[in-house]
Amino acid sequence: MKRMIIQGGNRLSGEVTIGGAKNSTVALIPAAILADTPVQFDTVPDILDVHNLMIILKSMNVKSKFSHGVLDIDPTQIVEAELPSKAIKSLRASYYFMGALLGRFHRATLTFPGGDNIGPRPIDQHLKAFKAMGAEVSEEGGTVHLDATKNGLHGARVFLDMVSVGATINAILAAVRAEGTTIIENAAREPEIIDLATFLNNMGAKVRGVGTGTIRITGVNTLQSMNTHTIIADRIETGTYLSLAAALGDGIMIHNVIPEHLESFTSKMIEMGVDLQIDSDKIYVPKVGHLKGIHVKTLPFPGFATDLQQPLTPLLSLADGDSTIVDTIYPKRVKHVPELQKMGMNIEAHDGTIIVKHTDHLHGANVEAGEIRAGAALTIAGLMADGTTVINNAGNILRGYDRIVWKLNRLHANVAIEDDSSVKID
Repeated sequence: MKRMIIQGGNRLSGEVTIGGAKNSTVALIPAAILADTPVQFDTVPDILDVHNLMIILKSMNVKSKFSHGVLDIDPTQIVEAELPSKAIKSLRASYYFMGALLGRFHRATLTFPGGDNIGPRPIDQHLKAFKAMGAEVSEEGGTVHLDATKNGLHGARVFLDMVSVGATINAILAAVRAEGTTIIENAAREPEIIDLATFLNNMGAKVRGVGTGTIRITGVNTLQSMNTHTIIADRIETGTYLSLAAALGDGIMIHNVIPEHLESFTSKMIEMGVDLQIDSDKIYVPKVGHLKGIHVKTLPFPGFATDLQQPLTPLLSLADGDSTIVDTIYPKRVKHVPELQKMGMNIEAHDGTIIVKHTDHLHGANVEAGEIRAGAALTIAGLMADGTTVINNAGNILRGYDRIVWKLNRLHANVAIEDDSSVKID
């Protein structure tokens, strides 16, 4: 098991460049198997989820090569095969292979995916979409079987009972090679869905309406990649470094930013008193002075992202007065709270609300990264704290943050990843 070792107390400064969006990448890689030609992605983040997805590709005889942010995938020799359950269970986004395999072969079998444990995230809306398109669905022992070979995969009208990024993406993946037209209503609007549709449309798909609540997909017989697809910048990584820079920076420039994807987040930072200098593709965070408490409520895009409520928490602890967070997406996303309490943060969670009070001093501690964004919050807190912080289960952090140790140390942090299970602090 990997551990992140942080020697805290350094003020940070310099520049950092944001990588490609994790939440785009984990959908684009399964989408690549829908192509009848090799595919190339650029600005791919170097994260564990990418490497796990490559293991899944290999099991289907799909060759892939990842080097310096470029990922080449060749699905032209793809075969139906049992997917490796360990890789499937390690990341929830592996469920996108359901839609992609259904679109490619009109059938699929997957073990139920894993990933972050942040509360109930059922796949009933995904299955509802597949059934509407003609797939027979059965579940047994944690395995999902999809089969549309009898009646064919066909277009349908799908109304999602709740706004779901995963269900929207899976429905798109299945529909692009189905016969006829599929209409997804109450669809999610996240930028990563637009990125996926851009990739598919550039290969000849007919996906319209992404970014709105109604998406219309007309199925096509073939998808052929002609150009490299550059993945959009990761808005969650951006928000994490914005919070970090405001919490303990002496001036940090953040490059490769799409400010329009972060308006709900940056508006809250400005409300706190952070004097962000926002340009077309970069944001400068100067040294921060007085901060005031705020109220945060997570919502589907373009609202405040659930993935950013935890990375913002350490910054909230510096504000005068109380701050409150209500996560309407995942109310049980509170794994970071008891860990931050170990470090001396005045924070509590009850009845679906997180309350962060002003904290004068944080100290190093031995803590656990229960999931990706909880790990990000602990990383920032560890950098703010006096002494040594050991974050156990740091693989969760590496699942979602591109070259995080290298990037932090370039900002003058003192961070290392170790496998030695004997590492402890007094």
